[in-house]
Amino acid sequence: MFGKILSIVLISLYLFATLCASFTEENPTDRRVLVLLDDFAIKSSHSIFFKSLETRGFDLDFKLADDPKLALQRYGQYLYDAVIVFAPTIDRFGGSIDAGSLLEFVDSGHDLILAADASASELIREIAVDCGVDFDEDSAALVIDHTSYAVSETEGDHTLIASDDFIQSEVILGSKKIEAPVLFKGIGHTINSANNLVLKVLSASPAAYSANPKSKLSTPPTLTGTGVSLVSVVQARNNARILISGSLSMFSNRFFLSGVQKAGTTTKHEKSGNEQFLNELSKWIFHERGHLKAVNVQHHKVGEKEEPSMYRIKDDLDYSVEVYEWSGRSWEPYVADDLQIQFYMMSPYVLKTMSTDQKGLYYTSFKVPDVYGVFQFKVEYQRLGYTSLSLSKQIPVRPFRHNEYERFIPAAYPYYGSSFSMMAGFFVFTMVYLYTK
Repeated sequence: MFGKILSIVLISLYLFATLCASFTEENPTDRRVLVLLDDFAIKSSHSIFFKSLETRGFDLDFKLADDPKLALQRYGQYLYDAVIVFAPTIDRFGGSIDAGSLLEFVDSGHDLILAADASASELIREIAVDCGVDFDEDSAALVIDHTSYAVSETEGDHTLIASDDFIQSEVILGSKKIEAPVLFKGIGHTINSANNLVLKVLSASPAAYSANPKSKLSTPPTLTGTGVSLVSVVQARNNARILISGSLSMFSNRFFLSGVQKAGTTTKHEKSGNEQFLNELSKWIFHERGHLKAVNVQHHKVGEKEEPSMYRIKDDLDYSVEVYEWSGRSWEPYVADDLQIQFYMMSPYVLKTMSTDQKGLYYTSFKVPDVYGVFQFKVEYQRLGYTSLSLSKQIPVRPFRHNEYERFIPAAYPYYGSSFSMMAGFFVFTMVYLYTK
C-alpha cells in the first residue's frame, strides 16, 4: 500500500515538474556536450578551452572516439545538445555513432565542432564534405605561407601561420577587437562560393598555399591564396551551427599561451589571439550570441484588440511581434531596422518594413488589398550571424457582402445625372406633344 502511494506521489511530482518546465523561459545554453577524443591526453593539453566552456555552464562528457558504449540517443531522445570531435585520426566511431548518425544529429538542430589536422582520416573528411567543406585531398599537405608566418628562433618551413584575416561580424566574433594574430598549423579547406550557409571566419593570406612541406612542388597547388579557409562555420537552415577547423593544435594550451609576432611586423604580442578568437566563436556556435526568438505575434483591425477569424478587403489592420536575442544570461530586446512583414498569397501583395520601439516590439499597419482569398502573414528574417526567423499564419480575406457596398458611388454621379435628365426630358416632351397644336 505504501509503495503505491509513493509511486503516485512521485508521478505527481514528475508531472508537476514537467508542467513547470514547460512554462519556464527557454535557455538555449543549458547544454550537455559530448567531447570525442583520440586520446585522453587531449583533455589536459587543451584544458583551457574546455575550462572556458565549463565556466560558462556547459556539462562536458569526455569519451574516447572508439568507446564501444558511445550513443547519441536513447529511446528516441538525444542525450546531448552538442558534440565536439577532437579525434582527427579516428577511422570509425565506437558504439552506435557513425558519420550518418552525426549528420542526423545536426539535422535535428544540434551543434557540432570538428577539428582536423594533417592526419585527418577519411571519416573526418567525409563529415566535413557533407557539411559543405572540402579539405585538401593530399593527406600530407599543410597550409604554407611565406609572408604571414609566425616569427620564431628557427626559420622552419613556414607552416606555423599567424593569421588576422577575420570575418567582419560582431555577432560571430564579439564586439571586442582581436588584437593579436591567431596561430594556425594544419590543413586548409575550401568552401563552395554558391553555398551561402558556409562562412569563412579565418582566411589565409593571398600568398598562402596548400602543399606538402617536405617535398618539392612539381605542379601548381590546387588551394591558393584567400581561397584557402583555415576556420569555417556553417549555420544550417534549421539554425544548427557547425565549426570546422583544419587545426586541432590551435585549440591547445600551447597555442593559447604562446607569444606571437607576424612576419613583416615589429609588434610582438605576449599572447596569441587563439583564446579570444575560439572562446568568442564557441559562444556563437553554442547559441550564446545571435540566437533570436519571436513571441507575442498579434494582428487585428485598427481600433480593435481581438484577433478576427477573417478580414474583409480594404480593412485597415495592425500587426505586431516581439523579437528577443539571447545574451548568454537572459533574453534582451533585439533592435534592428530591417524586419519586414509580407501579406502573401502566391506572391507578396503587401511588403512593409516594421517600426520598432527599441524594446523588442515591432509593429506596422496596412490596408488589406482589394483581392479576396487565403492570405498569409509571413516574416522571413535572415541576417548574417543570427538564427533565422520564419513566422507564418493563414487568414482568409472575403469580399464585400451585398449590403456592404456603397449606395451611391461618387464616380457614377454623371450616370445618375444622365438618367434623371433623360426622364425629365421625356416628361417635358410628352407634355408638349399632348397639350400643344
